[in-house]
Amino acid sequence: MDTFADLQDLAASASALLSAPSTWRQLVIAAGGFLVALLTGQFLQQRLRPMVSPGGVTGLGRTAMRTGILALIPLLWWLTLLAASAWLRRRGDPTDVMHLIVILVGAFALIRMGVFVLRHSFSPGSKLKAWEWSLTVTIWGLVALHILGLLPVVIEVLDEYALTLGSTRISLYMVTSFVLSIALLSLVALWLTNGIQALLRRSDSLDESFKLVLSKLARFLLLMLAVVVAMVTAGIDLTALAVFGGALGVGLGLGLQRIVSNFVSGIILAFEESVRPGDVVSVGNTFGVVQGLHARYIEVRDRDGKDILIPNETLLTSEIVSWSHGDRNVRFRLPLQISYQNDPESAMAIMEQAARDTTRVLADPPPVARLMGFGDNGINLELRLWVNDPENGVNNARSDTYLRIWHAFRAAGISFPYPQRDVHLIPQRAAKAASPSAGRPGSRSESDDDQMPDSPADSPD
Repeated sequence: MDTFADLQDLAASASALLSAPSTWRQLVIAAGGFLVALLTGQFLQQRLRPMVSPGGVTGLGRTAMRTGILALIPLLWWLTLLAASAWLRRRGDPTDVMHLIVILVGAFALIRMGVFVLRHSFSPGSKLKAWEWSLTVTIWGLVALHILGLLPVVIEVLDEYALTLGSTRISLYMVTSFVLSIALLSLVALWLTNGIQALLRRSDSLDESFKLVLSKLARFLLLMLAVVVAMVTAGIDLTALAVFGGALGVGLGLGLQRIVSNFVSGIILAFEESVRPGDVVSVGNTFGVVQGLHARYIEVRDRDGKDILIPNETLLTSEIVSWSHGDRNVRFRLPLQISYQNDPESAMAIMEQAARDTTRVLADPPPVARLMGFGDNGINLELRLWVNDPENGVNNARSDTYLRIWHAFRAAGISFPYPQRDVHLIPQRAAKAASPSAGRPGSRSESDDDQMPDSPADSPD
């Protein structure tokens, strides 16, 4: 097929069509219909937008109304063109150009509504919103080329610009087809992934970690399928994947090793259910509640309200303290000392009662006080108590219990010891230290008394 000859034929057909007076009459009617639709649509949009504002219609009805408002002007233009086309046919005038315009405008209205519904099916802050108009125009452009019969000519023109690498021929059409195919198929894959995630969220029989694994696997498989289908659609030989696989292996060994390691570690953690959203964990110096598991990291919110992102690989290669994995009951210890002049049994009873009076301390298992030993300055006691909400912290419960023990000990006359030492002086050396010659130059020091014998009988001779 001669591309240049086809382009000449198309140019001649377009020139003949534009030279006909009926063509310009139909174009003027179509332009007038657009102005009417534009003015009417803007007026109706101003009246309908308050109905879909927050606090108005909700749910599926709001989505349907917003879709209609966005495509209101193309829909009104399409209806105007239908009416004008019917009027021209009744007059016996040609309607070939009007027929094409009706199809093109109707296709644009349907594509505009479809893209909006697709974007709305993602999260409200989806990045697709910024590309909504570009996606609409791209899809409509392809459809318009197909309707006008120009798509084969455009494909042939793009296919003529090619680059040959060995036995592989890469044309501009192949690259364009691959890019457009992977963009559209990726959107469909993400849309299906969101639908699967919505179904999993409504399921009560599956664990949260298993839901996360299924959603991640579905997302990964659908995106991989989109890439493969896009390559087949673009006419790319799949045997080239062998070379790509070798390059990917080198990349994994050099630069992507940690990224893949974190991704695989995230899947392992989700399958093992060793870390789940809502768990209270300690990783190194980080203590907090797990907010979510992601492909590369977990999100932990500490007691200061900071979100800390911990790589998944760290959780598999280092020690993790989970405060709520198997049982949310957590015991912690409160050591203290009392004076030897106090009764330890009375002090232990007061400590247990102070713990029972603390709000967050559990009654079952009950708090227990133990005598741990006798120290240099006092009797060592320890209070052991339980809480079942470690996500609310443990230091606040420890502080409340210590404060109650302090007030109860003061009321009962129980004292806390402090470091003290008893110094015993030998009388003879004490008298010498108190003599007037002590400390004067030339006098014998206390160290000399320690080193020299006091009498000849003490001499080693």
